Amino acid sequence: MKITDLIHHSYQPPQGFEAPQIGVHKASTVIFSNVAAMRTREWKDKSGYTYGLHGTPTTFVLEERLAALEGGLQCVLVPSGLSAITSVDLALLQSGDQMLLPHNVYGSRLAFTQDELIRFGITTRFYDAMDAGDLAAKITPKTKLVWLEAPGSVTMEFPDLPALVRICREKGVICALDNTWGAGLAFNAFDLDGQGLAVDISAQALTKYPSGGGDVLMGSIITRDEALHLKIKLSHMRIGFGVAANDAELVLRSLPSIGIRYRAADQSARQLARWLKTRTEVEAVLHPAIDGAPGHQHWQNLCQKGSFDHVNLARAATDLIANPASNQGLAAGLFSIVFHEKYTQAQVDAFVDALKLFKIGYSWGGHLSLVVPYDIPSMRDPKVSHWPYRGILVRFSIGFEEAADLQADMQQALAHLA
Repeated sequence: MKITDLIHHSYQPPQGFEAPQIGVHKASTVIFSNVAAMRTREWKDKSGYTYGLHGTPTTFVLEERLAALEGGLQCVLVPSGLSAITSVDLALLQSGDQMLLPHNVYGSRLAFTQDELIRFGITTRFYDAMDAGDLAAKITPKTKLVWLEAPGSVTMEFPDLPALVRICREKGVICALDNTWGAGLAFNAFDLDGQGLAVDISAQALTKYPSGGGDVLMGSIITRDEALHLKIKLSHMRIGFGVAANDAELVLRSLPSIGIRYRAADQSARQLARWLKTRTEVEAVLHPAIDGAPGHQHWQNLCQKGSFDHVNLARAATDLIANPASNQGLAAGLFSIVFHEKYTQAQVDAFVDALKLFKIGYSWGGHLSLVVPYDIPSMRDPKVSHWPYRGILVRFSIGFEEAADLQADMQQALAHLA
């Protein structure tokens, strides 16, 4: 057979094939049947395919499923969680605009504002996420975008999210939420009060719970407003962001089990957090679902009200009536502890190094339990909020190991503090 005949082979597989997982469509070039089709085909509303960067059947299906999971209507996929955040900034802000970030914002996100956006004449101010009045006071006519985190990165403070969104609504400012922790499961970002109170944008690192394997980098930007979605989508296209079909396949394969995985990690994390709260070496346990943690009441109000199953509210209500004790809400598998101030950085590092099952590494949401020590004072602006602890913070991401084994690992590592 000649190579030309091989390239232009006429065989087409029969239609009608169906399997649990959709096909993986890899493409840069998309073939058109004629010039008219090329000129009239539309990619922005998913009615057709024009180029691999603008979507394939694989990425279109993933976008639709993620939007449904979070309660949104439209979704844009990007190469990472950080690019989901920065894409929103680039799409909505211009020179002279101001953006507001919570005081406990994600570190890499902070660097983008301080080192990149500032070069384009976009300024950033910080508000105390635990003080809705502080947010209201800092919104000015120049404020075009407010970012929310629930809970705060690393230090895990859970804000009064509905109150913050209401302030943005009253001031007429777009609000975007980093919803990676909630994952579309702990609460519905597009209906925070059961009456339609919604964020404008929900960004998520699909790297975490949606993929669940510690082997995919991807992010999503979800909206309910068509005009806002189109603005983000067109900017996304001009920047040239795309995701690999095989990565999209991995997330699609993991999505059906996200609820089971999220709840399993949540249960183990709470068990370990409660145990650590009894340890004399630990000054504070920072976990939204643990009594006494910063913002615990806000977490209860939002996540423990029985409406986390926004896909089926009637079933959630029925379950709660039948078994009130089941209303434990959801809280992911992530928490931090603060050691007593008498322990030095070297001692805490020795504790972390002594852990055997916990691996030292960034990210979270996978099957493997992870641990990272942080220097919080260096990450905070003291003019915005006061960090109340002097001890060293360590963050844990709980995977799928047996909770008893993880506890035993922690216990043997605590001996290395001495």
